[in-house]
Amino acid sequence: MEGSTAPEAKAKAAVLRVAAISGSLRRGSANTGLIRAAKEICEESIPGMVIDHVDISGLPLLNTDLEVDGGFPPAVEAFRAKVRAADCFLFANPEYNYSISGPLKNALDWGSRPPNCWADRAAAILSASGGSGGSRSQYHIRQVGVFLDIHFINKPELFIRAHQPPKKFDSDGNLIDPEIREELKNVLLSLQAFALRLQCKASASEHAAMSSSSDKGD
Repeated sequence: MEGSTAPEAKAKAAVLRVAAISGSLRRGSANTGLIRAAKEICEESIPGMVIDHVDISGLPLLNTDLEVDGGFPPAVEAFRAKVRAADCFLFANPEYNYSISGPLKNALDWGSRPPNCWADRAAAILSASGGSGGSRSQYHIRQVGVFLDIHFINKPELFIRAHQPPKKFDSDGNLIDPEIREELKNVLLSLQAFALRLQCKASASEHAAMSSSSDKGD
């Protein structure tokens, strides 16, 4: 079909790879369970979107003394490569003392070391925590994301009060609440739409720049 190479067509045909990061290292974490649920939802009902769970448990604490000759420790290099390869991000984070969990903040900081690996891509945040459902941690992640040039979806928001009835997760952290599962699906659909829109704009800008350059004569 004529015009199928337009930026919009390319974006629609692309597979979005989502780097999903849990801010909890606990084996039965509900936040890690949300990532598993997101992966299942994409496989079942969101074509063109693939969730890659990026494990951050092996990252050392940020220490710039570990950077040698412009390089990073192997675990950090591997993590940064996964971040760079992603089209967008999904963060699932508990609330620790009204803020971001230590492991996630450490991962964000390692990815931000020059050159910043996070910039100019879409992201969404999930949280399962205590009374607030993790809302305060989400807004702190958004603040950090301003400096990192991460573009977050604004709606829908998903704050899960993990310990209030009815039961939402089983003992292994698996999501068992169908209503929350549907809310999670809506978050993923919003992330997909926003990420594709950003890709379209980037492709259109590149196309315009190339056209402008080719129009210039000697």
